Amino acid sequence: MTKVLAVVAHPDDEVLGPGATLARHARSGDEVHVLILAEGKTSRGTSQEVDEAQRAQDTQLARASRRETAAARDALGVHAVHRLDLADNQLDTYPLLELARRVGRAVADVAPRIVYTHHSGDLNVDHELTARACMIACRPHVSGVRWLLGFATLSATDSGHAGRPPFVPAVYTDVADTLRHKIEAMRAYSSELRDFPHPRSLEAIRAQARLFGAHADVLAAEAFSVLRGTWPASDPDLWSDHEH
Repeated sequence: MTKVLAVVAHPDDEVLGPGATLARHARSGDEVHVLILAEGKTSRGTSQEVDEAQRAQDTQLARASRRETAAARDALGVHAVHRLDLADNQLDTYPLLELARRVGRAVADVAPRIVYTHHSGDLNVDHELTARACMIACRPHVSGVRWLLGFATLSATDSGHAGRPPFVPAVYTDVADTLRHKIEAMRAYSSELRDFPHPRSLEAIRAQARLFGAHADVLAAEAFSVLRGTWPASDPDLWSDHEH
């Protein structure tokens, strides 16, 4: 059994990015955790700008978001979801060291061998900072993380501008048997879904999986860049802590 942690910026990123891979881990007997940094739904105004009616609406939205996250967790088979509910699209208002410390606490608590996080070249600033915080928290001599992998997020990675670091996949996961769980989990985030050809649509999710699958000669795949990796001789199986 391997412990796995996905560190993402917003509710639904854990599905849009590595969702089918997390489901594959879970169905292989691995213990899968998700850490979500930002809350993603409530008002983006300051406390002075938000009136009582808006606060009440924000409370309802926050509850709805937690219900969606719980339903997606069940669809993927995730062991536990940890939400920090930091300000949406305002992670740049927090010191990077504070973000890294928060991620580091989760890494210490879960003790994962594999961590998935965002591609640092995404246009969304929350994604970029989540990836940077993760790289700090998972550095050697600080954590026991063996593999730190970056994933693409539909509607963010594909919106990167010229000059941003491109997403360069190097590892592919065959998800032909678990893509349906990713689709089911994304249906749980119904408030985040859009109609095709928007990239955050079920059709686009299926199309991306088929395209990554064609890259890897399988029917459906998710793709990852390697941010850091260690493959000890005593652990020849990339995805397992078991001796062979």
